Amino acid sequence: MRIRSLRNRLALIFGLIVLCAIAIIYFAVAPQLEGRLRNQKLDNLAADARRYSPPLRRLVGTDAPQPQLAREVGLVATRASAEVNVLGIVKGTEDSLFVLADSDAGGVEVDDVKAVAQAALGTGRTARTTEPTRLGRQALVAEPLIAGGEVRGVAVYADALTDVQANVGLIRRRILVAGGIAFLLAVLGGYLVARALSLRVKRLERAARKVAAGDFSDRIQPDSDDELGQLGAAFDDMQRQLQRLDHARKQFIAQASHELRTPLFSLGGFLELLEDEELDEETRRQFLDHVRAQVDRLTKLATELLDLSRLEAGMLELRPEPTDVHQLAREVAGEFTPVAARHGSELELQLDSAPMEIECDPERVAQVVRILLDNALIHTPAGTGVVVSAARDNGQVRLEVSDSGLGIRRQTMPHIFEPFFTSSDRAQGAGLGLAIARELAERMEGELSVRSVPGTTTFSLTLPAA
Repeated sequence: MRIRSLRNRLALIFGLIVLCAIAIIYFAVAPQLEGRLRNQKLDNLAADARRYSPPLRRLVGTDAPQPQLAREVGLVATRASAEVNVLGIVKGTEDSLFVLADSDAGGVEVDDVKAVAQAALGTGRTARTTEPTRLGRQALVAEPLIAGGEVRGVAVYADALTDVQANVGLIRRRILVAGGIAFLLAVLGGYLVARALSLRVKRLERAARKVAAGDFSDRIQPDSDDELGQLGAAFDDMQRQLQRLDHARKQFIAQASHELRTPLFSLGGFLELLEDEELDEETRRQFLDHVRAQVDRLTKLATELLDLSRLEAGMLELRPEPTDVHQLAREVAGEFTPVAARHGSELELQLDSAPMEIECDPERVAQVVRILLDNALIHTPAGTGVVVSAARDNGQVRLEVSDSGLGIRRQTMPHIFEPFFTSSDRAQGAGLGLAIARELAERMEGELSVRSVPGTTTFSLTLPAA
């Protein structure tokens, strides 16, 4: 049997607990029970001695005939249901005891009762003890016979303790039998319970090994409300999240590879064309402009990938400081004025004249606004109006970028913040901007949301005002 196994260890622990309980009952409770039964017998015997000794007190030390004393001793023994010995005293250099009468001539001998009798005579009170005799252990009670202030003898009541020992022996045997049955049931029950638990743990272990190998097909359905059931539910939830993350990782790699491959192939093609010595300067300049655009695209993609990875790894450090939101919006909008002019769009600011100051990282807030403005100018037709606004709303500051383009289709709305997602095949860029903007908003304890209907799309960045 493998002790290292969970089921075997639990079964062994259950068995040891039962064995300890049996040992405590056998070696502690049973002796206490035997002592109480023995004391109860001595108490009953002492009560009988006080109750039935007066007739003997009147006869001992008088001229009453021996047969009369013997009959009275027999009557007392019958009433007390015990063996009675009446001992007389011989005065001399030291007191000595002799038998005056006894209820059973073959019963307890004088030497057996001499010690308890002398104890009673020495104190003048009832003495009690248990002594081993040739008939077995006996309960002995000695009652001094005192009349007229003179000690005339002692009556010793004896009763066998065999019934006490038999009862205690019976109890001990039953403890051992019941304990043995309980031990077997505890070991069996512990083994079965541990086996059921180990099977559930094994199921979790197999699923964990499959997850570690990249296999998410083995689902764990919670089968109870206990701790293992809650662990199974947590494991299943973790498995679902890992599956989503693994899918997102694979999709991210595929999309990143695609986004990188396209400009690289384009650059390779332009370089081959540029090697042609017969190109005229105008064509060469156009090719160089295309090359420069692809390099800018690669640079932007690499920067966005780096920003997104730093955000997801929690390595981006925020540097909050008092910031005038209106001034920040004006500066960022000013950066995009030339781009908007080339796009044929009008960039409008809707800001109050009063300053609106909050504690935030101005560089990161500006980065989000740049992403939203760039997104508005790229994904809308030429001549589309773009509005940047800022206002306080329920203890928060809301920065919004609105355009009057075609709007976002309903089926694409849930995916616009996903990495590498673009709303149309004509869209420029890698589709990382909105994903980065959302991560930045969450890192700043804010929220980035979108509202879109045909003709109007508004992205809102909400930041805590305090």
